[in-house]
Amino acid sequence: MKVAIVGGALQGTEAVYLSKKAGYETFVIDRRDNAPALSLADGHAVFDPELDGKRAMRIFEDCDAVLPACENITLLRSLTNMMRSSDVPLLFDLDSYIVSSSKAASNQMMSAAGIPLPKDWPECGFPVIVKPSAQSGSVGVRVAYSEEDVNAGINEIVMMGDRPVIQEFVSGPCVSMEVVGNGKEYRSYVTTEIILSENYDCKRVRCSPEVLGHGKEEEFRAITERTAAYIGLNALMDIEAIDTKKGLRILEIDARIPSQTPAAVLAATGVNIVEELVNSRTGKFGGKRMNGASSYEHFLIKDKKLITCGEKEFAHVVRPKIEKGLFGADEFISDHRAGAKEWRGTMINGAPTEQALEKKRTGCIETIMRECGLKEFVDGQPEMM
Repeated sequence: MKVAIVGGALQGTEAVYLSKKAGYETFVIDRRDNAPALSLADGHAVFDPELDGKRAMRIFEDCDAVLPACENITLLRSLTNMMRSSDVPLLFDLDSYIVSSSKAASNQMMSAAGIPLPKDWPECGFPVIVKPSAQSGSVGVRVAYSEEDVNAGINEIVMMGDRPVIQEFVSGPCVSMEVVGNGKEYRSYVTTEIILSENYDCKRVRCSPEVLGHGKEEEFRAITERTAAYIGLNALMDIEAIDTKKGLRILEIDARIPSQTPAAVLAATGVNIVEELVNSRTGKFGGKRMNGASSYEHFLIKDKKLITCGEKEFAHVVRPKIEKGLFGADEFISDHRAGAKEWRGTMINGAPTEQALEKKRTGCIETIMRECGLKEFVDGQPEMM
């Protein structure tokens, strides 16, 4: 099995990692020669598939599947059009992506489907979250405590050329779940918890049966599959929510490969979501499922400090490689080199229980501090949770 992955940033890195875990050969295409996924793949090419469609199609026809790992809508439209005449499956659903890429449109859709959402402003009062409709991650997101804050957030988003979405600030653990569909059947997987850095970027993913507990896990799974069915999902989507005291509140949906949570799901359960996506094209769902725990987290080593960081900082990683056992971790995706004063890494660990996982994780952090001669461990958190 050979998979062409279009996009070599963090989503491409995730796609390569999972594909290799499934035993697939990988080939990455990206416009940038320093995209992090290039050094992880079995092969790569640096060019723009939109500008050189013939070259792209020669590569695609030599593969068994094509997996977009990017959010450039013009490129995604181009890839969809390219692959219509090919027998090679495109592991992507443009129609679902268009709905999910607009928070305004997806909120309207979910409201019509009866999905629980945070209240809209101004009926909800303060504080509120002001966020751009079409950006991903934490780009342009701010907490507002007054109309002045709201207006400042709106102005920033308008300057981006985007539309603001203003909702009730809901507090509680931030959770996520993936679902794969083939337009007829939909299968959701397990809950992961998204732990945020001080700038509201994801610094760590935790996967465990203890994240929500059985009752809420089943509720979240039902919401996820109902949303997928409502839009007729024919690929992969993840749903992000806040576990509030009043119940789950859905924040957003993204119909594309996520950049962090699937690796945590694999480490905890043995379920490979890229493999599930490939198998969904033949109507085969259902990998093994263990009840383990895992953590997936980003670090920056700089100025003799070990600093937890979000994915935007980790994205500056240079020619990373995957190493088993580095600093006692199950795996590290990093640009660590012996004697390096500054490097970035993603540490992945799994264990049978939360307690065993935390013991392993703490031991790895202590080993990094000791072996790298670091003086301080900095683990920032957002102002509001």
